[in-house]
Amino acid sequence: MIEVRHLSKSFGEQSVLEDVSAIFEAGHTNLVIGRSGSGKTVFIKCMVGLLKIDTGEILYDGRDFNKMSRDEKKLVRQEFGMLFQGNALFDSLTVEENVRFPLDMFSNHTSKEKKRRVDEVLHQVNLEGAHKKYPAEISGGMKKRVGIARAIVLGPKYLFCDEPNSGLDPKTAIIIDDLIKQLTIELNITTIVNTHDMNSVMGIGDKVIFLYQGKKHWEGSNKDILRTDNEELEDFIFASKFLKELKKGLA
Repeated sequence: MIEVRHLSKSFGEQSVLEDVSAIFEAGHTNLVIGRSGSGKTVFIKCMVGLLKIDTGEILYDGRDFNKMSRDEKKLVRQEFGMLFQGNALFDSLTVEENVRFPLDMFSNHTSKEKKRRVDEVLHQVNLEGAHKKYPAEISGGMKKRVGIARAIVLGPKYLFCDEPNSGLDPKTAIIIDDLIKQLTIELNITTIVNTHDMNSVMGIGDKVIFLYQGKKHWEGSNKDILRTDNEELEDFIFASKFLKELKKGLA
């Protein structure tokens, strides 16, 4: 579980996040949504320690991240899995080598143990037989699955996904969403997904946090979101004609 308490962050005189609090539970897909400039990317960066917060607390299973020493933070970061928007794969490395990279950097496993673990996670993301391929030889959806495999290879307790469906066609995006949801449940990970994709929200949004102008304006599940009376959220999610008609049908 991750608990954020009264988090605020500014850059100079510009306030980006103001008094944001939220609880993200293990085994659930927790989505952070909002327009561009709403603060959701800064929020995620603060949570993983890429940005230093001004005030507030970030608790990982009760451990206050911001009160830790540098070495303590390093240990907690080893419990993080990161899925980057652009995949961030190494073009010169094969699929197998990309997935093994965190094991080479942060584990003391033998070569045999590393191979077994890489085989295991590639099986989990349905990429058997892709070990020796290079990123240029596989599709966008396969690259995303390689990114997921690399993110979970160390057995993380916390998984952070930044716009995981960026650049994917709708069908492939659904496959990636379902995979993230499946792994979250099977591995009992606390998963945070930063997205503006309403298909993801409606498909896997166990919990949804809506940020508006740096503040938390709404939270609930994907079952709650279509019946919201929050004006800013309503304007955000019912921007399309289809969703507006859907909301009318629920009224």
